[in-house]
Amino acid sequence: MTAALSDWLPAVGSWLMTVAVPGLATAIIASGLLQNAIYLLQLLLAWRALSRQRVDHSGMGLWWQFSDVTMPIAILAPAYNEEATIVDSLHSMLALRYPQFEVIVINDGSRDGTMAALIEGFQLHPVERVYQSLAPHKPIRRLYGSELYPNLLVIDKENGGKADALNAGMVVARSPLVCAVDADSLLESDSLLRCVEPFIEDPERTVAVGGSIRIVNGCTVRAGQVVTVDVPRNLVALFQTVEYLRAFLIGRLAWSEMQALTLISGAFGIFRRDIALAVGGYSTDTVGEDAEIIVKIHRLMRE
Repeated sequence: MTAALSDWLPAVGSWLMTVAVPGLATAIIASGLLQNAIYLLQLLLAWRALSRQRVDHSGMGLWWQFSDVTMPIAILAPAYNEEATIVDSLHSMLALRYPQFEVIVINDGSRDGTMAALIEGFQLHPVERVYQSLAPHKPIRRLYGSELYPNLLVIDKENGGKADALNAGMVVARSPLVCAVDADSLLESDSLLRCVEPFIEDPERTVAVGGSIRIVNGCTVRAGQVVTVDVPRNLVALFQTVEYLRAFLIGRLAWSEMQALTLISGAFGIFRRDIALAVGGYSTDTVGEDAEIIVKIHRLMRE
């Protein structure tokens, strides 16, 4: 038996060296070339999309262009255990340059002092608002408003997860557009003005718009605003920055050009409220709720 095994091993080794290893190497090289070819195609499509956009680096230019024709937007910011950053993040959102918007913070059953920080930081008091639960969400305990910031509304609800919180914010909102963001996202002051342009140009066919998400590492942030843009010095963070540019700027633009965009990041996306509610809002039984709602919207609009 030992002799038979020793006779068999050289044949296996020879097959591995002459067939399996070269075949595996060829497959790896081919997949790498294919991936780079796809990236190149995406880059060309993204360049075509960017070349059609009007570049206006001045925030006032955007204001004069769109301030009279913009639609009201409700910014939905789910918060869970955000005691340390929620007040500063909200001050940043409330300072956005947009004619008519409302910030709706959804306290998703936080276990820390998030709700207390909100009440103290914005002098909140209970308010009433009529709404219909057109999307699934956990029970809402109470709504809070602020005399200091009339466009701020805080929803205190039982814990149900991010998708559940976004649904609660969506049903309470009254604006025709809703903007889903992360509570710790930093928005540029004119980000809403930039992203609302497709809704203005084609209000019937435009149902969702995504923003370009970037890493704040390396940038200088003051009072919740990015004042200087730079790249991180850490090599891992630098690679992450490059990957975000590829995925969010190049990749998403390319898929949009092909009418095949299946994901708008949950960190920043604007939706027509009626369409988002027509598909039942965000799915609460999946970990990819931001991709799920886009697929549902695609199906609804194509049907």
